[in-house]
Amino acid sequence: MTDMARSAASPRRPVFSRAYTGTVLGFLLAAYTFNFIDRTIVATIGQAIKVDLKLTDLQLGLLGGLSFAVLYTLLGIPIARLAERWNRVSIISLALVVWSGFTVACGFAGSFLTLLAMRVGVGVGEAGCSPPSHSLISDYFEPKRRASALSVYAFGIPLGSMIGAVAGGWLAKTFGWRVAFMVVGAPGLILALLVKLIVREPPRGHSDPVERPVSPDDVAAHAVDAPGAGWLWTELKELAAVTAKLFGHWPVLNMVLGVTLTSVAGYGVGQFSSPYFIRAFDLDYATVGLIFGLIGGFSSGLGTLAGGFLSDWASRRNPAWYSLTPAIGLTIAAPIYVLAYTQPNWHVAALILLVPGIFHYTYLGPTFGVVQNVVETRQRATATAVLFLFLNIIALGGGPLFTGWIIDLFAQFNFTHPGQRHIVPALQGIFGGGPVAKEHFAALCPGGIAPKGSPAALARRCHVSLVTATRQGILLTALCYGWGAFHYFLGAFGLAKRLAAVAAERKAREA
Repeated sequence: MTDMARSAASPRRPVFSRAYTGTVLGFLLAAYTFNFIDRTIVATIGQAIKVDLKLTDLQLGLLGGLSFAVLYTLLGIPIARLAERWNRVSIISLALVVWSGFTVACGFAGSFLTLLAMRVGVGVGEAGCSPPSHSLISDYFEPKRRASALSVYAFGIPLGSMIGAVAGGWLAKTFGWRVAFMVVGAPGLILALLVKLIVREPPRGHSDPVERPVSPDDVAAHAVDAPGAGWLWTELKELAAVTAKLFGHWPVLNMVLGVTLTSVAGYGVGQFSSPYFIRAFDLDYATVGLIFGLIGGFSSGLGTLAGGFLSDWASRRNPAWYSLTPAIGLTIAAPIYVLAYTQPNWHVAALILLVPGIFHYTYLGPTFGVVQNVVETRQRATATAVLFLFLNIIALGGGPLFTGWIIDLFAQFNFTHPGQRHIVPALQGIFGGGPVAKEHFAALCPGGIAPKGSPAALARRCHVSLVTATRQGILLTALCYGWGAFHYFLGAFGLAKRLAAVAAERKAREA
């Protein structure tokens, strides 16, 4: 008898109503939305920070990437292990307080190092969001609806990016970048209280076949044994077991590689998209925020939701569609991104950018769903943390850092080679071991702008060099979209067999 048939034949009823599970998902979506508002606002107001604090693009990349990613990913593991045993709702609420408070504190930073430290604090808090949230969602939603539910949760990425872009751009233009940090951070403190008061901690495995309780009276916290003398060895073995399930099987490994490479492009391009429009088209922060807010809210949001629901629907015929859906979507999106960032007119570029996110963001729900479905009930938060450790150290930590670093190199090359606008010759010149430049872009153009009172020729030279370099850096980073699609195609081979094997193992243990 199939899981679906067994579920239909069972007289037992769900503990939680559809309305309540939807409410829980709504609150977790809200938490993830604020997570991304506070995480990505640097991309929108970064140009204002760069000019005010006289930063390089490498430093800007550090603020939006590595400073946030290191502790965010490293702390994700111990927090996830804690979430396997303790109240996940409390962990999420506390995490909201921490990252929201540090976001507000960013507005008081007077130097690059102080702002860097505050961004590290934001990363510490945000480490407590997704691992316990994924675990909660998996207990509230059965396997056949899990990718769809996780895609709704992942909708917080484009929704947060949209709100951060629109609100951050307007606030930066009207009141300055410091006020922008304070205003977007404060509401998270209120949300933390609401999450704690309204969201209930479900029993582990509540929505998995066989394990569902009979009535609401069964919803109680499970007793957790105190850690024994060998707790550290036990934790390491559990962590190794989860890692083996994600990296030791071909289809799952390739989906992990696919989401990582796609995120390298997403974070790297996203960090410098708003600065590019400001630099290339002389737009103000509010206009750029509105552009990328609409792009994030419409196309990225639509793609995120479509990916989960479409893959859940198509997987009824063949589970390989959990990997094929993002593979096809990214293959379509990659060349559209390239087309958009090579347009000389910002209206055309913005209109084109409304399209690729519909296809690009189909990768989130299916990937998160597969990761949750290939591990045990009490390994789900850990699985998310392990995935995010690998993904975010490379993508969130490396994507903006790489893009900022390569933009700085392109800017230096363009500054000393005026008239050269093509990527391949520029890369050959940068890495080909040519003569050391006598003129330094960073020194002559601090913050990417010629000092006041400089000759018009120098001001023009600084501007053209930076605009061209930003476009080149974005295009080079965008190649990772195609690389990610390749791994998703590889992941489709054997995925159905792997998911069937996991389901069979789980049924055997429950028999």
